Amino acid sequence: MRISFHGAAGCVTGSRHLLDIGSHQFMIDCGLFQGLKELRRRNWEDPGFAMNDVDAVLLTHAHIDHSGWLPRATKLGLQAPIHASRGTHELCELLLMDSAHLQEEDAAWANKKGYSKHSPAEPLYTSVDSMAALKQFRPHDYDSWVELPGGAKARFGNSGHILGAAFVEVRAGGKTIVFSGDVGRYEVPLHRDPEPLPNCDVLVIESTYGDREHDHEPMADQIRRVFQETIHKQGVVLIPAFAVGRVQMVTLILRDLMKNGELPEVPIYVDSPMAVDATLIYGRHLYDFNLDEDIIDDGRSRLFPREVHLCRTVHESKQLNTREGPMVIISSSGMMSGGRILHHLARRIGRPENLILLAGYQARGTRGRALQDGAKTMRIHGENWPIECKHETIHGLSSHADVNEMLRWVDTAEQKPKKVFVVHGEPDSSQAFATTLREHLGCEVHVPNHGKGFEI
Repeated sequence: MRISFHGAAGCVTGSRHLLDIGSHQFMIDCGLFQGLKELRRRNWEDPGFAMNDVDAVLLTHAHIDHSGWLPRATKLGLQAPIHASRGTHELCELLLMDSAHLQEEDAAWANKKGYSKHSPAEPLYTSVDSMAALKQFRPHDYDSWVELPGGAKARFGNSGHILGAAFVEVRAGGKTIVFSGDVGRYEVPLHRDPEPLPNCDVLVIESTYGDREHDHEPMADQIRRVFQETIHKQGVVLIPAFAVGRVQMVTLILRDLMKNGELPEVPIYVDSPMAVDATLIYGRHLYDFNLDEDIIDDGRSRLFPREVHLCRTVHESKQLNTREGPMVIISSSGMMSGGRILHHLARRIGRPENLILLAGYQARGTRGRALQDGAKTMRIHGENWPIECKHETIHGLSSHADVNEMLRWVDTAEQKPKKVFVVHGEPDSSQAFATTLREHLGCEVHVPNHGKGFEI
């Protein structure tokens, strides 16, 4: 039995692992590379194994860095069933189509403006490719066993993080291998705590925050503090937020602060058709196993608070750029790598009364990370825009567990794993977490390089 790592090895993106049990191959996650240009190039490269040799795909959750390469894989010959939780399946119907649309749109914009090195610029995949991938999905309940070729079987366990997120437990060849996916936080709104880690021989675990702890200052206190000055100056607060999970949590916190009189009542605009649709999907799963009961108040959903304005159309989005503050605009994408947020940035970034509020992890090579690192300009649609507005990062909104929460999850297993592979982290984070795990578990721990394989 062999495991190899073709994504999220040495970086926090492009999750793609191959489990070879001798007679059959299973791909765990099939993510899109994002961030640094050298990483994005990998989306166009040979994946390191033949797609038509894969017998099954096991998907941990719907985020694009875990699912977003599926249409490309299908285009390259993937014909295997794609197994996922029911929530993940519904969200992927939304996210994969949106991803294709963005790539088609970006290619068209590059051709129109002439800033692409390729003529003509082509999308990585199209809406037709996404539809083909979605036809191969097979949704499952949590904790139900899925029979796989070669006598293997797998099940999905709640990992918190977002709707439908799961760790994947695979039993094959007399061994148990668990792939953590992205592990959620403990005692936070919206999502339930992760289920305990099953006993396993091999653990493949993420390390996004493997070298740090989240800020323990309450999120509401952080938001109230950084908002007050901007609202007083009649400014605009721009919040780039991930459409799935983050937008829903931010709107809940903001409305609670305004309802309780801790912030002035100002308009909140959610400018993201995908965020609106994702919230509707959340609404269909109010009583789902991995959603927290506090999103229901007197039998009613709190996911669409009052006085939050939803912008679906391009016209509605453009109208926001004619409005003055104070107001809040929440738009995707969360790392400012594309989407409607770029148009709002171009309009608002040069005015000192405005505020950009980063609400989650910012990977290297993204505009969000450059902003955190002190960039003076931001490149948007081929132009450099001077950064005159303020910017802050709200800590604790991340849907990823920090180092202590990851150790807490690992300790929920009755027996320690014999071998651990640390993935989905920047090099310093992964190495630090590997050192922590070696000391904590006393077992064999590896930090694999991209494309590296191991016998297990």
